[in-house]
Amino acid sequence: MTQGAGQGPEMERTATLRDFRVPAYVHETGPYAQSTHPGDVAPPLDEAHPEGYTPTQRDLPVINRGDTLQVTVDPAAVPEPQSVDGPGPLFVVGDVHGYLDELVAALQEKGLIDSAGNWCAGTARLWFLGDFTDRGPDGIGVIDLVMRLSAEAAAAGGYCKALMGNHELLLIGAKRFGDTPVNSGAGTATFQAAWLLNGGQKTDMDRLQDHHLQWMSRLDAMEEVDGHLLVHSDTTAYLDYGDSIEAVNDTVRETLTRNDADEVWDLFRKFTKRFSFRDEGGADHVRSLLDTYGGTRIVHGHSPIPYLLGEVGSEEGEDSAGPLIEGPHVYADRLAIAMDGGVTMAGKLLVQQLPLDI
Repeated sequence: MTQGAGQGPEMERTATLRDFRVPAYVHETGPYAQSTHPGDVAPPLDEAHPEGYTPTQRDLPVINRGDTLQVTVDPAAVPEPQSVDGPGPLFVVGDVHGYLDELVAALQEKGLIDSAGNWCAGTARLWFLGDFTDRGPDGIGVIDLVMRLSAEAAAAGGYCKALMGNHELLLIGAKRFGDTPVNSGAGTATFQAAWLLNGGQKTDMDRLQDHHLQWMSRLDAMEEVDGHLLVHSDTTAYLDYGDSIEAVNDTVRETLTRNDADEVWDLFRKFTKRFSFRDEGGADHVRSLLDTYGGTRIVHGHSPIPYLLGEVGSEEGEDSAGPLIEGPHVYADRLAIAMDGGVTMAGKLLVQQLPLDI
């Protein structure tokens, strides 16, 4: 894996948090945003196209409340890394979306990095489930941190690895193809327009370098670790790309290598699908992935837990907010673990040690 020379995070960075004012359509399986503005009324169900969803509209709209968070961590409160024989403890991280300060605080809370932002967890194993950029203030800073921790963890006998999320595909596509028209399945679209609609940050694009693109384009799409099938998206679309983990990962990398805009768009579109495990038949969808790729439980990001719970606030009232997220959400006959705590909606950036004690 290509490593970057990212600098240590600024511990006193002020980050803008966001909140959702979520319309009723989030309770439905299917398209997530026919509206182009946060808070727009959802389209009638008969206007929805759940099977033909294409991300040419804003996905999971957010409203900026103007809240700020000053991230500080007491070094004395950070747990001491534990010495273990064999592989160290396994941790997973949900969607980060550019919220570098929240990521640093969460990693410090778990004793994975020290007060200077350096790896201090010895042989621990850390997996990021994708979506490092967009919506938040410092996506490139997040990538730089993950790349640096990958080198530091490997030197300490552990590892820090990452999966491909749909926003990595979106950023790669926006950089490579820009305004080149693609066949979206619902008319003409472009990566640039989709990236902007879905939280693309100009500061990230301005700071994006070749080594960031190379690192993102080489990420795996899925992995099985200690009986946990790790993926980014809660979708069965992975089955379209191979009948083994190796085949899926190879197909994704080969698709990016061919550099065909329509092929990359189709890959992005499928990785953007969600909620396959949530509703009736969801557990069977999880089992289809586990039966094909292995593992006894699937761990994913992508869909914020408040959406999975169907408790994301109300359109009425200025101060309505979603549920308080304290940890991962286990569902689908306890076969699925959701790890996106909704940091983009003033939720929580989750870092969780596996297995869960449930």
